Amino acid sequence: MPRFALLAHDHPSPHFDLMLEVGAILRTWRLDQLLSEATSQTATPLADHRLVYLDYEGPVSGDRGTVYRVDRGEFSVLSETTEILEVLLQGERFQGQLILARDGKHWRCEWLPNPS
Repeated sequence: MPRFALLAHDHPSPHFDLMLEVGAILRTWRLDQLLSEATSQTATPLADHRLVYLDYEGPVSGDRGTVYRVDRGEFSVLSETTEILEVLLQGERFQGQLILARDGKHWRCEWLPNPS
C-alpha cells in the first residue's frame, strides 16, 4: 500500500506539506493549517518531492527551514480524476477520508475523519 507523510515546515512561513507516494515520487501539496473537519482550506500543489521525506525530519537544503513529522502511514485511492483526488488515510494520527478537489484554478482540501 502506498505511504503518506504530513510534515510541519517552517519556511518561508509555517505550513504543512502533505505528501502522497506515487511510484518513485511524492505528490505534494502545501496546507496552511493542520487537517481539521471544521474547515476547508486551500491546497497548493508543489513540485514532486523525493521519497526520503517519508521518513525525514530536520533541516531542508538550501536554507529552506526545517521539517518535522506530524503524521505518517498508508493511504488508498478511493477516486481520482483530473478534478478530484479522494484518498483514505490510515495514519498514526489521522484516519479518514481526504478530498483534494480543483476549485477553479485552485485546489481545496477537506478532511473527513473516521467517527470514533
